[in-house]
Amino acid sequence: MDPTQDLAQLQLETLAVRAGTHRSQFNEHSEALYLTSSFVFDNAAQAAARFSGEEPGNVYARFTNPTVSALQERLAALEGAESCVATASGMSAILALAMALLQAGDHIVCSRGVFGATQQLFGGILSRFGLRTTFVATTDLAAYRAAMEASTRLVFIETPSNPLTEVVDIAALADIAHAGGALLAVDNCFCSPALQLPLRLGADVVVHSATKYLDGQGRVLGGAVLGSRAIGEEVLRFLRTAGPTLSPFNAWIILKGLETLRIRMQAQSAAALELASWLETRPWIDRVYYPGLESHPQHALAMRQQSAGGAIVSFEVKGGREEAWRLIDATRVLSITANLGDTKSTITHPSTTTHGRISAEAREAAGIRENLIRVAVGLEGQQDLRADLERWMA
Repeated sequence: MDPTQDLAQLQLETLAVRAGTHRSQFNEHSEALYLTSSFVFDNAAQAAARFSGEEPGNVYARFTNPTVSALQERLAALEGAESCVATASGMSAILALAMALLQAGDHIVCSRGVFGATQQLFGGILSRFGLRTTFVATTDLAAYRAAMEASTRLVFIETPSNPLTEVVDIAALADIAHAGGALLAVDNCFCSPALQLPLRLGADVVVHSATKYLDGQGRVLGGAVLGSRAIGEEVLRFLRTAGPTLSPFNAWIILKGLETLRIRMQAQSAAALELASWLETRPWIDRVYYPGLESHPQHALAMRQQSAGGAIVSFEVKGGREEAWRLIDATRVLSITANLGDTKSTITHPSTTTHGRISAEAREAAGIRENLIRVAVGLEGQQDLRADLERWMA
């Protein structure tokens, strides 16, 4: 792409296939994969200038690599961010954010509706280093406001949440966070920039598990932290020292995944809405959770800040764990795995997998019951998915 091109004038589909393209002397069409641990300097003076940051350029693959840089530039363009720092996984992105911007004595306000490992990181691991976290009801803005303290430096949410697809008013929560002197970070994993742009709604930071929809085919792990240039510099400083680094190969795979991001998310969102609507008609269902349904409590909000409902459908079967496991075990098309964002539909029991390591009390507070099932809708035919989900009734 012409480096003088104004990215703001380009559509997301164009950015997803063109942004971050810098061809080598070989003028390759597909992005090059640079598999090297280090880079050679012309002389000692150049090496010193590169290490000090006085001269731009690649130094060492722990924190500089052309393929990783291409991904960072492309994802920043998609999210409308000044900077992007890629990391080894989604959880390492959240860890890097916390370690870069917070210190002992700081306070975090986090929604209860987050991935189980995120709850463990904030509520368990980081607490050992003097960081306190208050978990609040995901959609209750008054609860966030009441939880703010003088030492609150970060408000962290997922929207839609995992696994109940609760939707938080990003703009309103940004006002609450900023009024209290805190940053608002949004995990945009479920929507991706194809469906939602939190920075435009007032968020300060976006984090991603690039493992999910950004790759889109279940091939590699990856993560990213996006925000202002100043925030990016702090996160990169941590990554350069601590090393939760994205490999060039994984970056290259995710770059290829981004090229089909919009078309995949549109197709999977449409399929998820169709499946969720069908599930609502099933006599063995107690409740369906999907933002695209008018029955969803935050449907109107979701349709304002998202361009579609996303590809995650959760539902409660009539009964308990026994019935939920029987339904899951009877499937033959869906993959029984806790991953999501794949072209292959996946199914899991959140209470014993993604949120199995948090306490029973925390699961209850988050609304994750024993009869809850989460489906990440892929690109298979609807008739096949429906038949698979009803196989347990035979």
